[in-house]
Amino acid sequence: MKLLQGKTAIITGASRGIGRAIAKTFAEQGANVAFTYLASAEKALELEKELDAFGVKVKGYQSDAANNKACEDLVTAVVSEFGTVDVLVNNAGITRDNLLMRMSEAQWDEVMSANLKSVFNLTKAIQRPMLKAKKGSIINMTSIVGIEGNAGQANYAASKAGIIGFSKSIAQELGSRNIRCNAVAPGFISTEMTAKLDPKVVEGWMEDIPLKRTGTAEEVANLVMFLGSDLSSYVTGQVISICGGMHT
Repeated sequence: MKLLQGKTAIITGASRGIGRAIAKTFAEQGANVAFTYLASAEKALELEKELDAFGVKVKGYQSDAANNKACEDLVTAVVSEFGTVDVLVNNAGITRDNLLMRMSEAQWDEVMSANLKSVFNLTKAIQRPMLKAKKGSIINMTSIVGIEGNAGQANYAASKAGIIGFSKSIAQELGSRNIRCNAVAPGFISTEMTAKLDPKVVEGWMEDIPLKRTGTAEEVANLVMFLGSDLSSYVTGQVISICGGMHT
């Protein structure tokens, strides 16, 4: 039996990279998938067609997770279309890297809004259907950078550290209602974004990784799938690193 058979998931920022891999893995495991994208309608349509092949219900929604009203409307639309929501994956996020001395207030605010406020918005919006169902799994994508920090990423690191504290708090608030909340902290994962990095930078990162390689989006997706499935029914309030041993 497929591990997510009959479940419905909302996955934000799924048109590329890790989000896309999560959406594909969820569909492969039998989940109905409602995913969001911000700008690329073409990529969203491609993903819809790809996931349709798994015989599950799929629909893409253009929605800005940093907008509170948009998140409320999204959850209402998904519940109306799919009937329920069992899993929420808060994956949407951006970077606006700069040294603190050069970082603008706009760069700080953009990252906080897209990365942290978005998690607040959707988690709050998803509470009602999950509380009604008396079950649910919320999975928030943080980062190793949120645990260890990183020069030139004070805004990104702060937003991802905020997700960790938020996830632990929500796990405590909603645990008695059989709603779980966990955070996944990827390390150096091969995506479209990391492919643009200088090869020497990549080599430097891999020197600090015990497994001596980058991770794949599919490996991250498998961990998220585990947390969305009933196999993890006694796992909540945890921050699980997937980093090849970089954070030990």
